[in-house]
Amino acid sequence: MFKSIELSVGIFVGAGLAALFMLAMQASNLSSISSDGFYEISARFDNIGGLRVKSAVKVSGVKVGQVKAIDYDSESFEAVVTMQVEDKYNQFPKDTIASVFTSGLLGEQYIGLEPGGDEKLLGNQSEIRHTQSAMVLEQIIGQFLFSKASENDNQGF
Repeated sequence: MFKSIELSVGIFVGAGLAALFMLAMQASNLSSISSDGFYEISARFDNIGGLRVKSAVKVSGVKVGQVKAIDYDSESFEAVVTMQVEDKYNQFPKDTIASVFTSGLLGEQYIGLEPGGDEKLLGNQSEIRHTQSAMVLEQIIGQFLFSKASENDNQGF
């Protein structure tokens, strides 16, 4: 009798641990893209904010890939982001725009791609020429405060 209860509890605990492992893999983006069936594209940004390796690459809210590597080019003083895009999404025009976005106000950052209208397509090892850097909250607040201070100076306060 005790053996069957212990066995049932053991199976239940094992299934719970497996479910937690799967949840952790989904939350960390480790299981979302396989190592084959993709092509690489890169883009250069002045500021990538808190973008990380394995961050999502999205088009219209749909995840099409992930960030593979982030490097710094000391000659152009730019961040170089290399992305893996799944092969089934291979129709991006050469004039596609890559932007760094944030999910929500303080959420995770990701790369958003906006396809252009060029007839030529991006291929493996292509570089996206048109980019928009991350909006850094501290810089926006600083610009707002600076503009308010200059308004007050111009009004004679």
